[in-house]
Amino acid sequence: MWSFRHWRRRRILQRSTISDRVWREAIARLPLLAGLDAAQLGRLREQATLFLHSKSLEPTHGLELTEEMSVLIALQAALPVLGLDLDWYRGWSSVVLYPDAFVSDFEQVDEAGVVHHIREARSGESWERGPLILSWADVESGTALDGYNVVIHELAHKLDLSDGALNGRPRLHPGMSSEDWSSAFGRAFDALTRLDEAGAPTPVDPYAAEAPEEFFAVVSEAFFEQPQQVAGVWPDVYRQLKLFYRQDPLARLGRRDAA
Repeated sequence: MWSFRHWRRRRILQRSTISDRVWREAIARLPLLAGLDAAQLGRLREQATLFLHSKSLEPTHGLELTEEMSVLIALQAALPVLGLDLDWYRGWSSVVLYPDAFVSDFEQVDEAGVVHHIREARSGESWERGPLILSWADVESGTALDGYNVVIHELAHKLDLSDGALNGRPRLHPGMSSEDWSSAFGRAFDALTRLDEAGAPTPVDPYAAEAPEEFFAVVSEAFFEQPQQVAGVWPDVYRQLKLFYRQDPLARLGRRDAA
């Protein structure tokens, strides 16, 4: 059956292509893509192309944007929705790129109700129905499999907002249990918070202990870059992420002792 949406997507893909050279170079720089088969790589290329067509990448503060930089960002943005659809990124249209960490001004209310004005250096921000903001220096330094990936982190916040609230739980697929999600993530978050408060080493970046939404974003980074860590420490969290993202990085990266 003919579909305008399908026709439009095919038309975009025919007219907007990623050059073979830039594609190969970007793939080589991203070990988190290892193990994707030919069909998955083809879909990833399509998703990255559609991402670049639908989102405006806007360099600022003198940053000069190249095709290589754009594709590197687009590939990392496409990976979390490889098993989903780019429609999960609807509702916003731009990616603002700073050369390095940028200063963010915001207000925070303490337990006594006092409002504090805070200036803080950040590597990324994700605004509800607003732009994605990234530090290019952090994008470039986040290509190793070390559990740190600012693109995935900030896009996890966009996915988290898919149910209308930034609370560490995105809109779950039919058949997924909200009780199972809350139980798995709640237990893991509490355990991480206790470790962080005790000054003990944490299995993921301790920033995850800031709030449930940061836990989801940080664990999403680790899910794609260090899946063995997530599956080994929090197997129930890994199972929920595998169901949500419809991907199994642990098996894909050759570590088939998955939870």
